[in-house]
Amino acid sequence: MIPLALVPVLLAMLAGVANANATCNVTSPCSLSSAPCCSEFGFCGRDNFCLGGCNPYASKGVNSCRPEPLCKDSTYTFADKSRILSNSTLFDGNSTKYDWVIDKGSVLDNSGNIALTLADASGGTRISSTKYVHYGDITATIKTGRWNGVVTAFITMSDIKDEIDWEFPGSKTTQGQSNFFWQGLIPTTKTNGATHDGISDTFANFHDYTVSWGPDQLSWSVDGNVVRTVKKSDTYDAAGVPHYPSTPSRIQLSIWPAGVEGSPPGTVDWAGGMINWDDPDFKAAGHFYAIVQKVTVKCINAQVIDPAANITSYIYSGNSSSNPSIVYSNYSTMVNGARSMLPVAGLSGTVLTAFVMGLLMALNAMLL
Repeated sequence: MIPLALVPVLLAMLAGVANANATCNVTSPCSLSSAPCCSEFGFCGRDNFCLGGCNPYASKGVNSCRPEPLCKDSTYTFADKSRILSNSTLFDGNSTKYDWVIDKGSVLDNSGNIALTLADASGGTRISSTKYVHYGDITATIKTGRWNGVVTAFITMSDIKDEIDWEFPGSKTTQGQSNFFWQGLIPTTKTNGATHDGISDTFANFHDYTVSWGPDQLSWSVDGNVVRTVKKSDTYDAAGVPHYPSTPSRIQLSIWPAGVEGSPPGTVDWAGGMINWDDPDFKAAGHFYAIVQKVTVKCINAQVIDPAANITSYIYSGNSSSNPSIVYSNYSTMVNGARSMLPVAGLSGTVLTAFVMGLLMALNAMLL
């Protein structure tokens, strides 16, 4: 029997699925008011489709997606699992209730830490933060996997697919790899990836892996030691557009199967080959795993926002995905939250610009 308390949630989920009318991308955005939001997987819908991963430039309007919960300085530990929502489709946008949602797979307790599990070839486990980060220092303290074809990852991912990665492929337990992408684009003439050797056994030992992300510079560190730095000024293309991550992002931790049938050969090779499902570790535990001890977030915006302004969220403004503009707001992040208040401050303009943009977005909302 379904608990009565879950009935409204399930009805909302079914309504969202029922209105999923088409695939979507920036060149073919969602067109129906009944399904205005383009999810991270490229399908139009509403309700939970409009939360984490909703692409504003592939949705019906730039304000179709719900505002993104503001970054907050935090150290997330996992002795209390009640802050992790086991099914991300049940999330309603309330980041004060949950710190993490499980997008797929499952997590297990590991002496007060969490184990991300990979039980079969269906996709492993991924958890996402409910709050976003728009520049700051993000550190994950983890133990990686150690098996051919099994990848452990700690990344930041924005709703328009700006991405910063720490990845640990296969059995290379003395190595980590850093990477970054701009709006999901893979460079055609060079790689944004780098390999960092000399890390002591990443399966046996916890290490602190840090992304230090600023408006003009990005660096990766291991146990407090910087191993790579990239400047925004070095990422401009011939048209003068920087291919540099610049939009609010969720933190994601995952373990996933790269060495399986159907994966591109290059991906399989990169991950160390095909997964051995007869591995003694897998047989003993019933799954492969990676251990997460804690995640620490130090936000840049926390030092520059006036607390009296009651800032709660980030929103996108403008209609250009090549030059996105992010505005601080006090809009609700909830699925059914109000959008009755104007943006408070612009990240790439003046307060007056934010005020005018708020009026335009409110008008657009009335026309939808």
